[in-house]
Amino acid sequence: MNIKDDFPMLNKSIIYFDNAATTFKPKCVIDSIVDYYSNYSANAHRGDYDISYEVDVMFENTREKVRNFINADKSEEIIFTSGATQSLNMIAKGFFEEYLNDDDEVLLTKAEHASNILPWFNIKKNIKIKYIELENDIVTIENVIKSITPKTKVISIAHITNVIGDERPIKEITKYAHNKGILVVLDAAQSIPHKKVDVKDLDVDFMAFSGHKVCGPTGIGVLYGKYNLLDRLKPQNVGGGMNNDFESNMKYKYKNLPYKLEAGTPNIAGVIGLGSAINYINKIGIDNIEKYVLDLRQYAIEKMLKLKNIEIYNKNIKSSTIVFNVKGVFSQDTSTYLNKNGINVRAGNHCAKILKDEIGVTNTCRISFYFYNTKEEVDALIKVLEEEDILLKSLI
Repeated sequence: MNIKDDFPMLNKSIIYFDNAATTFKPKCVIDSIVDYYSNYSANAHRGDYDISYEVDVMFENTREKVRNFINADKSEEIIFTSGATQSLNMIAKGFFEEYLNDDDEVLLTKAEHASNILPWFNIKKNIKIKYIELENDIVTIENVIKSITPKTKVISIAHITNVIGDERPIKEITKYAHNKGILVVLDAAQSIPHKKVDVKDLDVDFMAFSGHKVCGPTGIGVLYGKYNLLDRLKPQNVGGGMNNDFESNMKYKYKNLPYKLEAGTPNIAGVIGLGSAINYINKIGIDNIEKYVLDLRQYAIEKMLKLKNIEIYNKNIKSSTIVFNVKGVFSQDTSTYLNKNGINVRAGNHCAKILKDEIGVTNTCRISFYFYNTKEEVDALIKVLEEEDILLKSLI
């Protein structure tokens, strides 16, 4: 894909392989944010004048773009948040803290991002957290079924994990779960950038994702929920914009969805930028992105497997990530060495701190591709990794 001119960051002398953390922003996204601040910088849903109306139109247009992007039934099912982290916290605290009873069970996995584990730890009920056993580091429907008991009330898992990169059988999970009266929460932060995510086809009850992982701005995300469930979610923030009325005697009335869950001045520029990002992704085609990234990863895997000093932990997974270590070298040291050669990768536990219980390794290096990465960049990485003696000498 020849899209270098679309991304200002691609003009820098770096090779960026940390797209699972955040993606570069195309110029159209940047321009739309500048346009808002330069030409119609007013608040949303507050004013009875022309530029405020323009903000309202752009804001709600993005809500409709998101609805189409994930194939939700109603635009009211789309709530703008600061990101997947806030969305998952709102789901856990605003809905499940009241929905769950003492001794009810929440099913997670040890491969989850912190944002899909810690909110469940903080529910103020004596619930039980259980972990679906991984089989060769992946989730199988068989192991999900084995983990379910009569006490299981919710399964909350990533669609695609941010380290191993495995795709979970969500459609099968939701079908089985719903037959047992169990709700399903989906962390789609890593799947939204790489594949079509259809909430009606998957039949998930709630879903969360962040805009910045799909070429949008930071500080903007989406909480999706089926309307009848989302309408029961208790607002975690209250204030301006989300109420119809309140009196001195403490009587008040909240607005309907989606506004009752969007208190205060929203990240208007972020919402507008997200709309531009969705336009850009749609123009390229999400299916084209998925194929390109998988092909590029396979190219990189084949090259890396020829290096005797490299240990790969997820070589057989179809995803955007490659998790590896240079044998005998601490992951952060490898990352620092690659950075000296203009190559950016992630090192550490990748916010999945209990995954070590499954893979037996605490810290790894992670390469994560997106559609603006190239085979030439992979070749440059391989050339640096081949120089094992130089790498080891640099650590002395």
